[in-house]
Amino acid sequence: GTRFRPLSFEVPKPLFPVAGVPMVQHHIEACAKVPGMKEILLMGFYQPHEALGRFLVSAQQEFKIPIRYLQEYAALGTGGGIYHFRDQILSGGAEAFFVLNADVCSEFPLQEMLEFRQQHGDAHSFVILGTTANRTQALNYGCIVANADTQEVQHYVEKPSTFVSEIINCGIYLFTPAIFQHIGEVFQRNQQELVLEESSNGWQRAEVIRLEQDVFTALAGSGKLYVYKTDGFWSQIKSAGSAIYASRLYLNQYSKSHPERLAQNKPGGPVIRGNVYIHPTASVDSTAVLGPNVSIGEGVTVGAGVRVRESIVLHGASLHDHTCVLNTIVGWDSTIGRWARVEGTPSDPNPNDPYAKIDSETLFRDGRLTPSITILGCSVTIPAEVVILNSIVLPHKELSRSYKNQIIL
Repeated sequence: GTRFRPLSFEVPKPLFPVAGVPMVQHHIEACAKVPGMKEILLMGFYQPHEALGRFLVSAQQEFKIPIRYLQEYAALGTGGGIYHFRDQILSGGAEAFFVLNADVCSEFPLQEMLEFRQQHGDAHSFVILGTTANRTQALNYGCIVANADTQEVQHYVEKPSTFVSEIINCGIYLFTPAIFQHIGEVFQRNQQELVLEESSNGWQRAEVIRLEQDVFTALAGSGKLYVYKTDGFWSQIKSAGSAIYASRLYLNQYSKSHPERLAQNKPGGPVIRGNVYIHPTASVDSTAVLGPNVSIGEGVTVGAGVRVRESIVLHGASLHDHTCVLNTIVGWDSTIGRWARVEGTPSDPNPNDPYAKIDSETLFRDGRLTPSITILGCSVTIPAEVVILNSIVLPHKELSRSYKNQIIL
């Protein structure tokens, strides 16, 4: 989660709250709905710690399904991790299993992928979830060329330098145990290459395997790989700015999937515009105006006359009277003084292009900070009556004046 700093200093990125619940809980919820789902394995290179342990316990209770965390001894890549833990994955005699990247937000049409696999291909075929991007943005993703009639993948290129296809890889896969044979072949090949390159520094590992470049590229055209195209929403969550966009997509979906999570206008309550999530423990003044696309975390205090729009306010934060918070992530236990204005620039995809995706912006362009959403790390204090614009504030800072387009270290 390096591009997610300073927010990933406090919590592993998959546990960062998007639309009120940890990012990876949306994945777990979708998996738990699939009939016959036996268990959920989380894999990563994170040291297991308290927050992760607490999350696993509460998710198991809520979704009534065993959930375990498997820690890699080194970062093994998207294919190396599942290959390393193949015995754990196969131990329940699974006929098939899903692999989902944690940093995507989606409707997760898992049931549809299963039905699609039954209609196309055989019992040993694999399915990639694909979606349509526009021609220029497709170059930033894995591009899939498929047979128009059968949807068999004929060609796969990760981040091509010229246009290949507007169908892109969503990072959500349906595999059978047969995939391990293909990953194993890559592992063998890597080992042989390392033996031949004895002179190399020895830092490369044969176990580091990338599903996309190493496995899919080889499988394309073999009749074993298919793409299921979804029209549902999908986005990557690479930067903090894309978390606000992902939050909007999920909040939108809540009207159908979780209406109880959306705040309503009530007499004596705050003014709600559009989709807003408010944690039950938050205290929000009746004169505040929230929304659209706002998520208020646990124990947050929102004072009189406060305006919040297109923002995520994390637990324990306090917005004093008449503050204005727009396109901002307010970190844990941060405080914004009275009449202060904290504002960022949204990095949303083009709303007029139905296939536009969010760009993972570089932090700097031409030596200058790219205007993006404002991020306050945890325990940041903003004084009264100042303006913070397009800035990133690292944790535990006490500001004394206004800032614009700066990273405050």
